[in-house]
Amino acid sequence: MANSNPVESLKKELSYSQKAAGVIVSLGAEKASQLYQYMEGEDVEALTLEVARLGMLNAEETEAVLTEFYQNCVTNKAVTEGGLEYARAVLEKAFGSQAAASMIAKLEKSFKNREFAFLNKADSKSLYAALQNERPQTMALVLSYVEPDKAAGVIEQLPPERQVRVVEAIATMESASPAAVKIIEKEMERKFSSIIVNSNVKVGGVDYVADIMNNLDRSSEKSIFDGLSVNNAELADEIRKRMFVFEDIITLDDRAVQRFLRDCDQRDLVLALKTANDEVANKLFANMSARMAETIRDDLEITSNVRMKDVEDAQQRIVGVIRDLEEKNEIVILKGGKDDIIA
Repeated sequence: MANSNPVESLKKELSYSQKAAGVIVSLGAEKASQLYQYMEGEDVEALTLEVARLGMLNAEETEAVLTEFYQNCVTNKAVTEGGLEYARAVLEKAFGSQAAASMIAKLEKSFKNREFAFLNKADSKSLYAALQNERPQTMALVLSYVEPDKAAGVIEQLPPERQVRVVEAIATMESASPAAVKIIEKEMERKFSSIIVNSNVKVGGVDYVADIMNNLDRSSEKSIFDGLSVNNAELADEIRKRMFVFEDIITLDDRAVQRFLRDCDQRDLVLALKTANDEVANKLFANMSARMAETIRDDLEITSNVRMKDVEDAQQRIVGVIRDLEEKNEIVILKGGKDDIIA
């Protein structure tokens, strides 16, 4: 069924810059010039260039752009007046609970990114150099404000014991108070730009750790889970439920397996199957064409002296293909029984 919501359908078609240009075009020259007075010169230049590239919008596109702009204005006004919970109540009344939840989620993410934007300029090696001697709680707070792949890059460089402690600290973290962040700011001021936090922001948590774990190399992943299973088995199980690993291929339905196999490199499949258990191997072969299965079985017989790291990397790339397809809503991954699927 086609998407009847013009705002939702437009999200896949226009970038944020193009949407901003769409608003400017819709307002007309006089009103747009009034907005320009409140903008920095480089922003005006960038937006004007985007307007020139955009050309004309049809009626449906214009309506969608202005609707989303209006929703964002209402969201920001509600937050300014009474905080996130007040905003949630206002948005639910105005747009319904589902749309409100989506807008609040975007807003929380933008708060997080804006408050710690300077972290985006540091790579994993620089972050590790700055954080390696900090307490696990401090590392957990800082890593909760970077992208999962960057946090994973830092954690991979830590000794196994510290990996476990940092991951556990992130997973059990729920919010950071302004006072706590100011303490971190004082400790890190020699290493990072100033940190300014004006309100509690949701950071860390089990879902975030699952994202980090999904980006770790398999040896680090195994080491962390081994340590967590000893120190906090319940937390380890909860994290596993939220993430997807190579062995979880057996939980996918046949159509999902057939879909991701089309995007996998055949060499990766051969390497991945070198150490795969029978359940995973049978699941994969059962969803291949007869010719593909025969070719891979032949390649498996002649492939020898393979490094374990190459096998793990191949499995990780396959998992990456699966996650990408899930993000595009082309397949569904069941996570810890949280998802109800209707055929």
